[in-house]
Amino acid sequence: MADLETRIAQGRGDDPADLVLRGGRIFDLMTGGYIDGDVAICGDTIVGIGAQYEAEQVLDVSGLTLVPGFIDTHLHIESSLVTPFEFDRCVAPRGVTTAICDPHEIANVIGLDGIRYFQVASENTVMDVRVQLSSCVPSTHMETAGAELLAADLAQVMGHPSAIGLAEVMNYPGVIHRDPAMMDKLALFAGGHMDGHCPLLSGKDLNAYVSAGIRTEHEATSAEEALEKLQKGMRVLIREGSVSKDLEALQPLLTDVTAPYMCLCTDDRNPLDIDEHGHLDYMIRTLIARGSSPLAVYRAASLSAAEAFGLKDRGQIAPGKRADIVALGALEACDAQLVLCGGVQVGEAAFSARRIIDPVGRGSVKAPTVSASDFRSSANRSQTDVIGILEGKILTEHLTEVIPIVDGDKRPDVARDLIRIAVVERHGKNGNIATGFVRGFGLQAGAIASTVCHDHHNIACVGADYDDMAVAANRLSQIEGGFVVVKDGEVLAELALPVAGLMSLASFEEVRDRLVDLRDAARSLGVTLEEPFLQLAFLALPVIPSLKITDRGMVDVMKFEIIS
Repeated sequence: MADLETRIAQGRGDDPADLVLRGGRIFDLMTGGYIDGDVAICGDTIVGIGAQYEAEQVLDVSGLTLVPGFIDTHLHIESSLVTPFEFDRCVAPRGVTTAICDPHEIANVIGLDGIRYFQVASENTVMDVRVQLSSCVPSTHMETAGAELLAADLAQVMGHPSAIGLAEVMNYPGVIHRDPAMMDKLALFAGGHMDGHCPLLSGKDLNAYVSAGIRTEHEATSAEEALEKLQKGMRVLIREGSVSKDLEALQPLLTDVTAPYMCLCTDDRNPLDIDEHGHLDYMIRTLIARGSSPLAVYRAASLSAAEAFGLKDRGQIAPGKRADIVALGALEACDAQLVLCGGVQVGEAAFSARRIIDPVGRGSVKAPTVSASDFRSSANRSQTDVIGILEGKILTEHLTEVIPIVDGDKRPDVARDLIRIAVVERHGKNGNIATGFVRGFGLQAGAIASTVCHDHHNIACVGADYDDMAVAANRLSQIEGGFVVVKDGEVLAELALPVAGLMSLASFEEVRDRLVDLRDAARSLGVTLEEPFLQLAFLALPVIPSLKITDRGMVDVMKFEIIS
């Protein structure tokens, strides 16, 4: 009651506020107009706007425009390749004050321990990290993951303060065909928030999926697809990750009318992309530049996101709301000059005051030692299924090419951009090795390999040379996972990711620099993709159409079956 009375007293001006922002103007997300006057803050809560206040501390924001802190409505912090603490330090200064994450990458490797790690980390970050509970570990029955989580397992980690609900329900066939294990999870979260993931689903199948109580969707890749999902009651999250780039396609749909039902997310974005382009700030700048109104864009970035996820305490600079505030030089530039997270000024002092917890998932790479012969093809017909990369998308094409069999093997053909892809099981469960073909890398020599391999996170490797593929895959076991580029038996560049084979223990600046080296090394092999490593990772995700590969073989996603 004392805190409540203090807030009221400071809001009325009877007592000095703890903190006042003076000299700026609020961009009002209700009207699109501006509000002059001080912003008074008591602890972590805004208590006054549009008036003059006295305060114990005053921050001069003269000439700046104040907007609510940005909310990333769906992401996997693991895909930033750094720990939650380095992710916090990387993106909070850009205005991201809330991150709604799904830790299913680490959960697929080490199970509940991975979710608990993120929950405890969320108690110690400057930004507010919300931890959804992973619905699909593994994502399907067509892969070997390091763990399996059933409804009874998720029940053990419910109730944490960081929780909102059930994370992206990727197994949409399991929903619409009423898989018992999937039904148990939906029943566990019935009446609560459930995130969606249903690429290209439409018509009656989409009706069935939404009828399960699933309310958000970040997999829409066209305006037509997004519109149907909006009309059927889903909140559409515009995604712009390092690989999945849907902003351009969905931007025309973001208007002042639709903005209350649309949000922004990054899903998977790494420090190099963040450094060179930005995070949500990049999305905001780009959407405005492409013609969406600042009101629509900033609503989607904050207020609409808060409403979509039931976070009634934020999303607006108004009395009673959490003091998540970004001070900008200009709305169009989205250039954060000052950021407050819950009334705490983002900066080195705040980051230094955090309690950093010990990492988990060390020694998780338990792959068999492989040799060049393991990457030969055992197929007995020349007609070959080929994964066709669509740059900027995690959707792929299902191509068919004739590849001759020579000495019992179908060799890579760099002239036709047909290179070997392989997945090696690395959790120490069965030692599976599956091979196939992919087009779109432009690789002319050598190999690249990764333990970031959605969502099972086995070893994914592509190469024009089997010996180099073996060197690359075996090197990942030696460094506890990560990325590696090899040519002529020599490691050209690498990044160790010892936290579950997914995250580095280094700073985000060091990871960014290593990614520059890796990108340059990949280009030296002829790779033409802007982001080859995460593009490779998504080639193994069997819930995204059309053709993928896991440790159990090539997967026809449209039929939801392994190709014999």
